[in-house]
Amino acid sequence: MSTDDSQDGENRFRRSPTGPAVAPPRIPPGRAPTPPVQLPWHKRHFWTVVIFILLVAGVAIRAYRDLSQPEAWDYWKDQYVSPGLTSQVIDTLHLDGSSRGRRALFISGTIGPAAANWFRGSLDQANLAAGDIVLLASPGGDLNQAAIMGEIIRSRSLATAVGSADASGRVKPGYCASACVLVYAGGKARFGVLGSALGVHRFVTTRPVDDPVAEAQRVSGAVLGYMTKMGVSSSIVEAMSETREIRWLSPKQALAMNLVTEPLGKP
Repeated sequence: MSTDDSQDGENRFRRSPTGPAVAPPRIPPGRAPTPPVQLPWHKRHFWTVVIFILLVAGVAIRAYRDLSQPEAWDYWKDQYVSPGLTSQVIDTLHLDGSSRGRRALFISGTIGPAAANWFRGSLDQANLAAGDIVLLASPGGDLNQAAIMGEIIRSRSLATAVGSADASGRVKPGYCASACVLVYAGGKARFGVLGSALGVHRFVTTRPVDDPVAEAQRVSGAVLGYMTKMGVSSSIVEAMSETREIRWLSPKQALAMNLVTEPLGKP
């Protein structure tokens, strides 16, 4: 590089519009730049292992805190270990004894704390279409999960019925009680199978609360809002509030409450 080029370069550096003129760093002749200091390999490996152990320990502690809660363990058990519900796809379900049938998913068992997520997956696998049937047989279970299941049924425009089915697809009477009634109420059409029973009762919380009366009122309000949304008469909440024991609705009562919308036998 010529002297002129060097001077031009320095002048260009000094004329930088972004700040004051600063001379570029210079390395004395014959002196090599000092290499960066590096830790020995075994020390670098040691600190990598330490950081990894700390990260794993943090995740393990958080997981332990989560799973140490009874409700968390109940959820994981219901989701992955032993679900309270079982399902069976019925290719052709004959509701009224006629030759015309519909595809159905038979759900039976207790509604657990992870039931809604499990139910959504079962519906996806069953590949039901709008108008197909969810056949229910359950003593009830988790109220919140039941309401979510009912919302899923309504969002897919599915129908509901109570009972079970034999090998030929003929419906046999069954029962749906407590929280199961909320799942049943999610049906866009709700078939009343002759001989099947719907049972309701007052819902109570099993967890400790500061004000049990206020909590009971909150639950009743939530159930009333849900049932009204599904097109069921508010009189069903009155029937629920009358007793903590199961009250079995007669076919006429279920029809008058609009809980059953499609009776398959004379009520």
